[in-house]
Amino acid sequence: MNGTVALVTGGSRGIGAATALRLAEDGMDVAVTYVRDAEAAAAVVGRIEALGRRALAVRADAGDAARAAGAVEETVRHLGRIDVLVNNAGVGVLGPLDTLGVAEVDRLLAVNVRGVFLASQAAAARMGTGGRIITIGSCMAQRVPGPGGTLYAMGKAALIGLNKALARELGGRGITANLVHPGPVDTDMNPADGPYAGPQAAMTALGRFGTAREVAATVSFLAGGDAGYVTGAEFSVDGGHAA
Repeated sequence: MNGTVALVTGGSRGIGAATALRLAEDGMDVAVTYVRDAEAAAAVVGRIEALGRRALAVRADAGDAARAAGAVEETVRHLGRIDVLVNNAGVGVLGPLDTLGVAEVDRLLAVNVRGVFLASQAAAARMGTGGRIITIGSCMAQRVPGPGGTLYAMGKAALIGLNKALARELGGRGITANLVHPGPVDTDMNPADGPYAGPQAAMTALGRFGTAREVAATVSFLAGGDAGYVTGAEFSVDGGHAA
């Protein structure tokens, strides 16, 4: 992957940070986006540069239509190209159906669906043969184990259709599109020792949380040369949550 460039949205922490670092270990130069925590983004950039790769932090809220696409342009401007887009940025909105208002619906769809579409659109316009678009979905797009997840599951399920359509749209140009569905993953937003961790772990066949590095490993495969004939597919990294 030497000489290739990836953009990982929401790459300052959690799955995004682990993915950015894994792609840098694979030999890629990597840009990451962040919204508020410039210090965390700078730390990821520093770790990528310590691996001998170029890195860039871009402040961009995926819910801002101009910035969702603009992050791609900044990546190309500073790093020279874009070969891999990892649509990782997202928000989680959970709660009973009758408590969710229009503002929550609009915010979730703006970040989790519209932002993914616009970043993919911008990246596809800049990619050549061998380009990769990899989107982070959710186990809740495949199985909703209880109440309270209506809005979040709807947004993540929309990515299934988008991914299949991108694969058809871009296949003729040699660009692949794939979707990764993480299950419960140990991050600062959803720690494996948190108050709701026990029930989540129990919903998996393996009975445990996953790690961000385990999700990043699947992204690494899809970004690499061995996955050139894989497109329009979904990969569950969920410990058997959907089993």
